[in-house]
Order: sequence, then structure tokens, then C-alpha cells
Amino acid sequence: MKSPTLGAARGLIRVPERLRALVRGSEAGLVVLAAVIGCVGGFAVVAMGVVTQLLREALYHLPHGARLSAMTELPTELALAGPALGGALLGLLGLAMARRRGGQPRRAMIDPIEANALHGGRMSLRDSVTVAVQNVISNGCGASVGLEAGYTQIAGGLASRAGIAFGLRRSDLRTLVGCGSAAAIGAAFGSPLTGAFYAYELIIGTYTIATLAPVVAAAFCGSLVARSLVAQAAFVDVRGLAGSMQGGIAVADTLACLALGFVCAGLGVAIMRGVTLVERGFRRTGIPAALRPLLGGLCVGGLALATTPQVLSGGHGALHFHLSESAASLGAGALAGLLAAKAAASAISIGAGFRGGLFFASLFLGALAGKLFYLLAPGIDAIAMTATAYAIVGMAALAVAIVGGPLTMTFLALEMTGSFPLAGLVLAAVIAASLTVRKTFGYSFATWRFHLRGESIRSAHDIGWIRSLTVGRLMRKDVRTVPLDTPLAVFLREHPLGSPSLVVVTDARDRYAGIVLVPEAHAQAGGRPGEPARLADVARHGTAMLFAGMNAKEAMAAFDRTESEALAVVDGPDSLAVIGLLTESHTLRRYSEELDRQRQAVVGETS
Repeated sequence: MKSPTLGAARGLIRVPERLRALVRGSEAGLVVLAAVIGCVGGFAVVAMGVVTQLLREALYHLPHGARLSAMTELPTELALAGPALGGALLGLLGLAMARRRGGQPRRAMIDPIEANALHGGRMSLRDSVTVAVQNVISNGCGASVGLEAGYTQIAGGLASRAGIAFGLRRSDLRTLVGCGSAAAIGAAFGSPLTGAFYAYELIIGTYTIATLAPVVAAAFCGSLVARSLVAQAAFVDVRGLAGSMQGGIAVADTLACLALGFVCAGLGVAIMRGVTLVERGFRRTGIPAALRPLLGGLCVGGLALATTPQVLSGGHGALHFHLSESAASLGAGALAGLLAAKAAASAISIGAGFRGGLFFASLFLGALAGKLFYLLAPGIDAIAMTATAYAIVGMAALAVAIVGGPLTMTFLALEMTGSFPLAGLVLAAVIAASLTVRKTFGYSFATWRFHLRGESIRSAHDIGWIRSLTVGRLMRKDVRTVPLDTPLAVFLREHPLGSPSLVVVTDARDRYAGIVLVPEAHAQAGGRPGEPARLADVARHGTAMLFAGMNAKEAMAAFDRTESEALAVVDGPDSLAVIGLLTESHTLRRYSEELDRQRQAVVGETS
């Protein structure tokens, strides 16, 4: 029988059975499907970018092709009205969605990381389109969020929908979601290697030979489609870096970049916590959720008026400016003020409910931090690296601290500059930043948001199979119970040696009361004075039980804690009605089988 999700997917994408069999049974077929997903993802990225740019040009009266964050000044009414209008549109959209739900509580929309960690790569295409639209509105109206979250959401959603339609296995579906995300990032930056390693580090969670060909194919196809449709200007003039890197990497350069990595780690943690504090602040005001984006838009617009329009939108135009030599005359005070203003604008935007992420904002903030480090660090003048080189190192280090992906950001710097010596320094800085954040904070921005929601995931590694291996699935349901007040002699007569060795007992209200080991009961009932005469005297584990919703790991921990070979399963902590029995040996066997199956999938084997 076909699942509803699979049936819905095939209703949208009709796939001939022969083609499905080819993709499912052939690595080459999966690579071809990944390449197609890459092309579609690249087109989706271009479409979102074009629509967003048209929206900015219409709202802010920009010349065609001009970047909002590259503007030196904006009329007061436009600076305030743009983000506020976007906030109002998001609020109305939220109300329409709530009305459509009919009062049901809003469920969290699953992004590619959560989909691969918990749901085997399954995403809702409708939710992905909704997130992409919200992201376009947020970025297009000037809120300080990037489009990368929307890019990966729509591309990952399309990939997941296609994979479900083709009936892909769990591991292949997770890989295909990674392919969609790789194509999105590759298309957004014109950097296929960056896109591929984004998928490995952040979406799939690991690199394997089995995933190499499809992920790289998708990333290259996404990048090629984007390049063919839209001209992508270089972020940095590499000629300005050539002189500073001619002598290779010196010890002083490495030490300075390590120090910058540690600084960016601290900034990253502060920014992530700041976003959380702002979000809590909006909630505590008591303002309805639909009005918070409007208020946040007014705050962001006011901040742009008080400082500079560079705090608006993702910051592409501003990053271009600050990675050029024309920005070299800015002083430390101006850079520090802009860094603080951009961080505040990003925190307000996300905290108020605008949809988007901190990917590009972290790149821009990191570039500012790198240039500020160049101006303030003692003895930095003795090192040959330029301010632009430090900006690139800081850009990658802060992005790693917030987003994650050390190799992703290293390859981004390499593909932006083509400088292998600089990429070596970037690698040193991102390792320092990544290690510091992991040991002191433990989360990237995405996984920190999951933590605040009560989820335990810290990466895209597949742990969903553990959650699906529940006690309810593993337990034996045909369990006969015996009343606790049964006389021991009667119990022994009805359960002789050789009968089932475990018997679950219940009290007068049919609630779980413990487990009786039949051999132990026979051994203890010798009929002599002082020896047990009631069933209650030989019952064990009266307060130790399992619940159907527990997963296999939680059940094994309960077995270890109680030192019991079997435990009863009850329907809830209040009623304590016995619904099954689970043994430790069966749990371990099923867990080992599933673990072995996952290991085979990681290395590309099929059982």
C-alpha cells in the first residue's frame, strides 16, 4: 500500500515505473537526477534573486541593478516605509495562514537540516514555497536578513519532493536534499565547491564517496545555470591581494589570523545570543505576533536613518564596497559603529519575525571585523597582509562561528580570490573559530534555534531513525497480566517452572504493579515460616516502566538503570495501563540491525 505522502508526490510528479527503477537501482541514475535538481535549484535561486531585486527597486526607487545596501543615503519616508511595509505584509500573511489552519497550533516548518536529521529527507514543498515567499518579502523590503535560507529551503523542498516521487531510499533522499542545497549555495555565490561542501558539512552531515558525484554534479549545474542567466560580479578585486601573498604564509600571518578567528568566535556567540534576547523581548511586550514584523521594520528603518543604509537587506552591495580598496580610508570608529548597527539590525529583523538567516549578514559582519582587527591589533603593521585580506579572513571566520562549515567557508574564500596562500590562512582562522564556538557554545545559529525549540539535534547527522525505533514498535503486545493480590501458591500452581519466565502483575485498578520472575518465585516459596506467601512479596520493578513513545536508546538506558532484562510498557504516567512488554535482548538486536543498516548506507552499500 502506498503512503499518502508518496501518493501526493506522484500526483504532482508522475514518474514512469521504469525510470523510477533506473534511478533507484543505479548510481548513474541518481547522479543524473541530482544534475536535474541542480539546474532547477539554480533557476529557483535566480528567480528569487530577480524578484527580490525588483521589489527593492520598486520600494526604494533604486536605479536598475543598484544594491540597496550600497546606497549612501535614502529619503526618510522610504527608509521607514520599506521595512515597515514588508513587516505588515508578513503579518497579514501570517494571519491568513492562521485562518487557514482554523485555530490549530502552528507547526514548525522543516528546513533541510532538520529534514535530514530527523525525517529522512522528507520536506513539505508547500511549506518550502511559503518560506521562500516570506524570505523574498523580508529581504526585498530591506529587513537585515539574507536570502540563502530561502534558497536552500526551496531547492531542498523541490529535491525532497522529486526524491519521494522517485521512491528513493532514506539515504538517497537525504543525499538528494543535500544536492538541492548544494545547487542553491553554488548558484547564489557562483561557487560550486562552496555549495558542495555546504551540503556535506551542514545538510548531509558527512562526506562519503557515495555522495560525491551527485552533490558535486548538482552544485556545478546550479552554478552554471545561475551564471548563464545572470551576470555575477566578483566580490573582491583579487589584484589587491596579489602583492600581500607573494611571499607565502609567514608565522606572523598565521598567528594573527588565529587571533582573528578567536575574536570572531566571541562575536558569533554574542550575535546568536543577541538574536535570542531580542526575540524574547518582542514576545514579552505582549504585542500580537502579526504586528511584531511591522514594529521591527520601523526599528530597522530608523536604524538605517540614524546610521547608514548599509544595515538594510542582506548586505551584498555593502560587502562589495568593504572588500574594495575604496573603503580603506574608513576609520576604526566608523567600522565599529557599522558592525554594531548591522548586528543590531539583523537581531531586530529575525527577532521581530522576518524570515531569513544570518548567512550573508555573517559574511558582511566578518569582513567588518577583519578590517577593524587590522586597524586595532598591535604590531599588525609589521605584517604584509592588507586590510582586504584580513576582511576575507574575518568574513570566513565569523560565518563559521554563526553558520558552521569550516571547509565551506574556506572554499568560498578560495573561489572568491583564487589565492591558495590566503585560503591557508582562512583555514587556520576558521578552525580556531569553529573549535572555540563548539567548545564554549556548542551550536551553530540553526542548531541553536532547534535547541530553543526543545530539539536536541546539533547537526544534520541522521538520528531520525533512532527516534522512529520506538518502544511502541519494538514491544510485544500479547501480554497477560496477573492481579497483585493473587495468593502465591495459586500463582505457582498456574505458572510452573518451564512456563514463560516473566509475568506482569497489576493492582486492583488494573495499573502496573511490577514484574514477577517465575523461577525466582519458585525458589523463594519454600513453605517455611517467614518466607513470602503473597505475590506482592516477590514482585520487582514496581516503579520502573517504559512508555510507548520512548526510543531504543532511552529504553536501553532504562534497562541499564534498573538492571532488568525486561520492562513493562504502559500507556501513560497517570493511568499506568499495561500495553506491552519489551526485553533488553530484543531491543539491542533491533538497534544493532538498524545501526548496521545506517552504516551500510553511509558507505554506499545496500543490504
